Amino acid sequence: MSDILALGLLVLGVIVLTPAADRWGVPQPVMLTIYGLALGLIPHVPIPRLSPDLILPLVLPPLLFAATQNTSIRELRGAIRPVLGLAVGLTLLTAALVAVVAHALGLPWAIAAVLGAVVAPPDPVAATAVAGRLHLPARLVTLLEGEGQFNDATALVVYQLSVMAVVAGGVSAGEIGLSLLVAVVGGLGIGIVGGWLTRWALGHLHDAATETTVTVAVPFAVYLLADHLGASGVLAVLGTGLFLRARTAGQVTSGGWLLGKSVWRFVDFLVSGLVFAFLGLELTTVLRSSTELNDASTWGLTAAVIAVLVLLRTAAMFTASALAGRRARRRNEGTPAGHREAAVTAWAGMRGVVTVATALALPATIENGDDFPSRQVVVVVALVVVIVTLVLQGLTLAPLIRRLGVADDADTGTDVRRLHHLAAEAALHRLREDDTDTDTDTPEAVVQAVLRQYENRLDYRRSVTDLVEGDLGGDSAGDHLRRLLATASEAERDAVQRARRQGQVSAEAAEVVLFDIESRSLRYET
Repeated sequence: MSDILALGLLVLGVIVLTPAADRWGVPQPVMLTIYGLALGLIPHVPIPRLSPDLILPLVLPPLLFAATQNTSIRELRGAIRPVLGLAVGLTLLTAALVAVVAHALGLPWAIAAVLGAVVAPPDPVAATAVAGRLHLPARLVTLLEGEGQFNDATALVVYQLSVMAVVAGGVSAGEIGLSLLVAVVGGLGIGIVGGWLTRWALGHLHDAATETTVTVAVPFAVYLLADHLGASGVLAVLGTGLFLRARTAGQVTSGGWLLGKSVWRFVDFLVSGLVFAFLGLELTTVLRSSTELNDASTWGLTAAVIAVLVLLRTAAMFTASALAGRRARRRNEGTPAGHREAAVTAWAGMRGVVTVATALALPATIENGDDFPSRQVVVVVALVVVIVTLVLQGLTLAPLIRRLGVADDADTGTDVRRLHHLAAEAALHRLREDDTDTDTDTPEAVVQAVLRQYENRLDYRRSVTDLVEGDLGGDSAGDHLRRLLATASEAERDAVQRARRQGQVSAEAAEVVLFDIESRSLRYET
């Protein structure tokens, strides 16, 4: 019961504080972490206990797969060099430098390597929360999200090797090389095969709930299989997610697409929110019980690690920006990113979910039965690093973006309306081509009915554009349009629900019509 109560308090915090964070302009992860800290200070609040073996398999697959479903494949492909430079190069450099500093301050090499792997990957959740509200340029959002996906794979490979070295008492160079090969090649291979099999299955299923169940189960399946075989579970999930993102457009029904989008948005929201709230709660527990907090060397190590993370990322961002600018000038091109964008990217390196999960997932004992050496030191340092970087950088990132003027003025609504036009015109063009095909046996009445539907839809879209972007309806035309459409949709809902209550129609028919009304209402909101 105590674990259920604690989970309920965490869920309550996610529900209440998410809209409050948006209203107050504070990133949701920061708000929830502070909530967890405050909750942990209240006497007699139960602390949920999770087995270290369950943390990574429960947390990483849904978060990684959800991230791939929001990825623009085209934009990611265009930014692949800087993304890999950050996700692989900077992550390895960060892990190595933190290990060197930690060893210099007294940790054994193997433990120092574990600490470096734990704190190396930045978490893009807080940064992209700010980015979405302030409209950061798309290339920066792609860079941060791409780095956040692939740096997890890099850091976790290093993490697994380091933990293996501590647990087994050491590893040889040959074992490291073989483990790396199996982790990378095996993980990607399992991911691509898993994506192909999932695509095949989705092509034979035509039920929204079944399709969504498959996509929910697959990330856990490929992660656990890869982990069991010694491959990278993170790369397996990323491989499957990106494969499906790029190649399942025609295999999923419209209902499955809508349901899947909603489910994965919810999973991403709930899991990441719970993890950040749990982080604050867990930190108070660690701070209360840890004897290392009375040791000045632990705080010195923590400060040194934070300094390495911030300074190294800043130096890397400005160096990369300078090199990119020099290369662009040699080619007589515009500078792709200046010092202002470099500053924002550098300051967006908050640590988060993966650091928390890997720190708490450290095994309690090693192979001979002894306690995992310096485990509590690694956990304390990692959690404090997350709190400090998340709160300090998370709360100051938005003011920094405003001060530097990096936000993009692009209007998403304009792009949405333009795409609606393109889609309707393409449909009309295709229908008219089919209408002129002499081999078709479709009745003329059917063809004309469908053509009228799309012609009316295109006329509506043109009217909306004239109202919102032109002078026809005035400055507040868009607000009035949405209000009237919302009023009409509400009347439709009331009529359908009243007919269902009075037994005039079946419940199944009412659900079908309500689904259509809600789908149209969602489109009207844009």
